[in-house]
Amino acid sequence: MPTYSLQFSFRQPLRASAKEAYAWCTDFQPDDGKLFPRKWVRAIRWLSEDALVLTDTTYPAGRPRRIHRLVRLNPSELAWTNTHLDGPFRHSQYWYRIVPDGRRSCHLEFRGLRLVRSPRKLSPAEVARLAGRERRDDSGLWRSRLAPALNRDLA
Repeated sequence: MPTYSLQFSFRQPLRASAKEAYAWCTDFQPDDGKLFPRKWVRAIRWLSEDALVLTDTTYPAGRPRRIHRLVRLNPSELAWTNTHLDGPFRHSQYWYRIVPDGRRSCHLEFRGLRLVRSPRKLSPAEVARLAGRERRDDSGLWRSRLAPALNRDLA
């Protein structure tokens, strides 16, 4: 079964200082699932001061799906990575960086590399369409849920 790389990126403005936004984004907690539209349970296991494994459990079609993600923190760059260790998007990677714009404003720069398998060969146009859908979904989650929660929490 062929594997395809869906590459996409977006920027999300945030109303907080860059350091505050980074701290909020990387303060992983078991109740983080409340930020997502579907039932989501999270466990956190710290490996070192800059590395942790998130075990996220979602319930598509009412059945539990557990996904492990390796997160590496880079506080000096206000950046972090998230690599899927298993699940349907195994080995996919996501890069996050908080960039200051002013004293109380910044933005998130996001880059995604999602690996997907397909039972058939996909055309470049189909790969581009799938990447566009991932970008819309991920940026929509930040725009509608995560950025408002960060803005509210840090107001």
